[in-house]
Formats: sequence, structure tokens, C-alpha cells
Amino acid sequence: MENISIGKVKLNLENYSGTDTYSDGDIEERLLEIVKSGQDIEELLTESTEWPLLYHLSDIRKNLLSWYPFDKNGSLLEIGAGCGALTGLFCEKTSRVAAIDLSKRRSEINAYHNNYDNLEIIVGNFEDINITEKFDYVTLIGVLEYSIYYLHCEDPFGEMLRRACSLLKPGGHLITAIENKYGLKYWAGATEDHTGVPFDGIRGYEGVSRVRTFSRGTLLSMMEKAGFDKNEIYYPVPDYKMPLEICSPEHLPGSEALGDRSPAYDRPRLVLFNEGEAAMSLKKDGLYEEFANSFLVISRKNS
Repeated sequence: MENISIGKVKLNLENYSGTDTYSDGDIEERLLEIVKSGQDIEELLTESTEWPLLYHLSDIRKNLLSWYPFDKNGSLLEIGAGCGALTGLFCEKTSRVAAIDLSKRRSEINAYHNNYDNLEIIVGNFEDINITEKFDYVTLIGVLEYSIYYLHCEDPFGEMLRRACSLLKPGGHLITAIENKYGLKYWAGATEDHTGVPFDGIRGYEGVSRVRTFSRGTLLSMMEKAGFDKNEIYYPVPDYKMPLEICSPEHLPGSEALGDRSPAYDRPRLVLFNEGEAAMSLKKDGLYEEFANSFLVISRKNS
């Protein structure tokens, strides 16, 4: 298909199959209408309690990396950009952004929502796109767990990290955000974020074939095996999707930041115990990092 422009944004359709293989359904049509209309997003979110609108449009999403010292002259590849919740931030922080997504509709939402002249959106499956450029940054924000959708091989999760590494310049950085398989909220009764079933990850995803999250140790080991010689890990609170704080190992969250339970935005949940109290006990015994709800990992490619 021919490439098109939406405002200042280049929409690259050379690798688009003509069919969106991933979709959230009718809500995406509504999102497209909202961003095309120029509606006041902040006012809309003040009046709405719908999780998809909050997830795709809220500026709270940007807290994840608004603090990070990107090189303003750097280039960034965003794998799995979706509707562009973080794409605009990347455009403001770097000189060039290439954003890849499977869905043409989601890419159109992204383009209308983020009208930047340093943005190119590439529609297609990451596996099929021939990328020769090397980047200063590659991001996998809520993407690594879905690697099975992108890569058809024996080890899609490891392969995703290896491919991301191969697309970086020497000394470049991979930025990964993902839920913790053993996040405290799951023990306390929250449903698994991807399957909607309590304790699915904790029990090893029995009967689940299309998604995986990982423990802290496993995730860091995967990064090292993929070619990253330095991995800095942070802990978004309450999670990476709607972070209010980003905590380092040297400055872990206090009870006031954690509260008694993690929010459940899109489905009901059980509350089996006070998460804040449990987290403080884990922190005291040096175990909090193993049970944080989400991980944010900044990984440097071997020079």
C-alpha cells in the first residue's frame, strides 16, 4: 500500500497486510473520532470513567519516562506503539521517532493524537519489517509479554530482546516496562492483567499460551543473555500503566504511596489483605523488589 501523511506525521504502509490482526474493537473507532475532533482530552477524562479512554489518552501514562534524560539529538524506535500514549513524549524528548504497530487503525489514532514532524509510524508486524537503521533507544512498553504475537519462533521472548538489541547503536539503550509475574497485587487478589483470571501468572500460566510475564531475576537474566551488559531496574507505583511514582532500589516506596490496595481499573477484584502493610513488611526484610507490581528496566547494549 502507498504511504500517506496525516498532518505532519508520515504513515508508512509498505508492510501493512491490509487487515488489522489486533484490535480492541469499537472503542478504537471512538478513540479515532475523539482525536480527530480536537476534543479537550483533559475535560473528557474528567467526565469519563472508561478504562480504555484513560489508558490510551491520559497524560499520567507519560509519568513512566517523563523524568528520563533522553538525548535530544537521539533517535528512538518504539515497538508496539499502540494508540500513542507515550509516542508524543518520545517525539518531544528525541529528534526522530519511528513507531511500529500491527494495527492501521491504532496507528491513525496515534498520528492524529501526536502531530509531530519528527514522527514516522510504520504499520505492520515487527517480524516482517526490514529495519536497517540503528537507534539510540528502543522501547518495549507493555510489549515483551506479547512477543508470541510478533515473532513465530521457539523462543519469542528471548528473540524479541535479541532483535531489539540488534537495532541499537553501540551503547544504546533498551527501555522495557512489564508487569511482575509475582506482583504483590496478584497475591492480594487482583486478577492477572492479561488474562483476567486470579493467580494465573503465579500458577505458571497453566493453559495460557499467548502471554507471559516474568519474575525480576528471570527478566534480568533474559536481558543479560540478549546482549545487555548493564541493566538498571525501577519500580513504577502502583504499576507501569498509570504510574504516580517511579522508585529506584535506593528509594523504594513508602506506605503512603502504596495505600491498602492496587487500583483495579477495568474489572472487579478480590481484596485478601492490606497491600501497603504487606509491602512495608517485605521492604523491611529486603524482599520488596521481588514483589513490586511492575518493572521498568533500562538496559545498555554492549559497546
